[in-house]
Amino acid sequence: MRWDSQRVDQQQQPTLPGLPGLVRSVRTPEFAGMVFHEVHAKSVLNKVPGQSPMPFRWTINPYRGCSHACRYCLAGETPILMADGRTRPLAELEVGDLIYGTERTGNRRRYVPTRVLAHWSTVKPAYRLTLRDGTQLIASGDHRFLTDRGWRHVAEREEERHRTILNVGDKLVGTGGFAPAPKGRVDYRCGYLAGIAGAGGEATDRRVLERAREYLTGDESISLPIERPLVPSEEWHKGFLAAVFDVDGEFGRGHLRVARTSRANVGMVSDALLRLDFRFVLDDLGLRSGVQRVRLSGGLPEYLRFLHTVDPARTGAGELTGIAIRAAARLGVEMVEPLGLELPLFDITTGTGDFIANGVVSHNCFARNSHTYLDLDAGEDFDTQVIVKVNAVEVLTAQLRSPRWTHEHVAMGTNTDPYQRAEGRYALMPGIIRALADSGTPFNILTKGTVLSRDLPLLAEVSRDVPVGLGVSIALADRELQRSLEPGTASPQARLELVRKITDAGLPCGVFVAPVLPGLTDSIEQLDTLLAEIAETGASGVTVLPLHLRPGAREWFAEWLAREHPELVPSYRQIYARGANADIRYRRWLGRRVGPLLRRHGLAPKEAREAREPRTEPSWPEGSLASIPEQATPVQQEQLELL
Repeated sequence: MRWDSQRVDQQQQPTLPGLPGLVRSVRTPEFAGMVFHEVHAKSVLNKVPGQSPMPFRWTINPYRGCSHACRYCLAGETPILMADGRTRPLAELEVGDLIYGTERTGNRRRYVPTRVLAHWSTVKPAYRLTLRDGTQLIASGDHRFLTDRGWRHVAEREEERHRTILNVGDKLVGTGGFAPAPKGRVDYRCGYLAGIAGAGGEATDRRVLERAREYLTGDESISLPIERPLVPSEEWHKGFLAAVFDVDGEFGRGHLRVARTSRANVGMVSDALLRLDFRFVLDDLGLRSGVQRVRLSGGLPEYLRFLHTVDPARTGAGELTGIAIRAAARLGVEMVEPLGLELPLFDITTGTGDFIANGVVSHNCFARNSHTYLDLDAGEDFDTQVIVKVNAVEVLTAQLRSPRWTHEHVAMGTNTDPYQRAEGRYALMPGIIRALADSGTPFNILTKGTVLSRDLPLLAEVSRDVPVGLGVSIALADRELQRSLEPGTASPQARLELVRKITDAGLPCGVFVAPVLPGLTDSIEQLDTLLAEIAETGASGVTVLPLHLRPGAREWFAEWLAREHPELVPSYRQIYARGANADIRYRRWLGRRVGPLLRRHGLAPKEAREAREPRTEPSWPEGSLASIPEQATPVQQEQLELL
């Protein structure tokens, strides 16, 4: 009754509009400052993407530590760059869609394909961002865009006055606003068919042939032969160029070649390009036939403008992969203005942590990365907005009964901690553990939450029927540093006691000493002290992992480091110059330092106890995986949000 009386929707306080399966939102004094959004999930077993290097194919996350709709949002009509080069409105994206994000390689950021992992909507106060080239975007104040000086929020927050925001003159990274697609009416269709008939080559691509057949048979107003109008419209020119590209065009090495065509036909192609204000050059190929090549100039922005303006049937997936993305003077910020009203806004989560929104690099809501990769409270979201799959046990039980379920290994805690504070209220894990064990499914749990001790009798019981692995994350022994870096989490001493309780119950327990912070927690004295305390708990094994800085966590940590330890900033810039992973030289140095300490305390992997040279890439600690040999399984830290 007390819990029901605290329903947020009854008090007319903000919930999460548009959250699929939302049952109710609850705020209670027992969890001050938190809102629990209870949902009915359709599925609880999550399949790990096929290309993932993780040693298991299935995960379960009964909670989401962030609302995924409270920080970053854009207007639903914002065009997003798809992996085939086309665009689609943000509101119409679906989980699984292949789009473009970016990835830093050396000192350059480049286009790479990435998957949409989540999609949702909310209602928030809206701002209009206007760029020098006329591009406009509607976003929430919390949204972030990439500038030539790093990520910048759209507007300031009262409670976060220290965060960096966009200012007039800041240059955004990208190509600029995307061009609208053609209307596809009769003029466009006639131009397309005329281009097919007059192209120098022969149309063989199935997509091109299907479009031409559709235009010929689907519109009674089109009749043969197709002739060029005396004064072609813009739409006719767009259709004509689309067809010329479909038959004779190509894209490679950052250049768009519209056609290889005769001198007689090059005039029509040139007229169409000039009408649509494209810059181009004619390359004489030196052939007796007089064939020339029409090539667009202006680089990637012109290629994308051509593709979106004329909309050819033939597009290629991944053509932009590896192309560098830059900031441009024409993408300077002209104005950021509040609209004075709340609007429905949308956002996604992607594999790269970003996406291309109307031609500029936009940060997505990578909740674990940007707020809790180190359990750092970069904002208030992770600690204040919790998604709870209240029907997780029932849905999981049904999924495990399916004849298609093959009883593969299931991992929990690799994304969100199943034993976070909400578990103390909802107690979903006992039912999940029982369902897995009853179906004969091996599983492992990774946590830094001491609530797990509640379920030790159950875990000990089911471990007699199915393989069970347990892992606990302990970053450091220094309590003061822990309070600064991991506010709101169990103390190192409490987690050490958890490991002791696990091993006393007769269960295996691997410990992740992660993350090790260069210059702060990587001294021999600090590591030796922590490993000695872990050894006393009876832990099965230990893996030591250096700090991993994905987008979001990187910016937050940089601010914290500059404020608390400015003398370390130069060394961190060097260690993390190439991206999220620490430099290989640092990882090797840390491995050489840790190896003897692990062997001294009896915590080294079996195959490493006699090895002279430690492995560069650490493996899962013994006891942390249930039915997979840990020593043969390298840790892919970028996939483990909890660490």
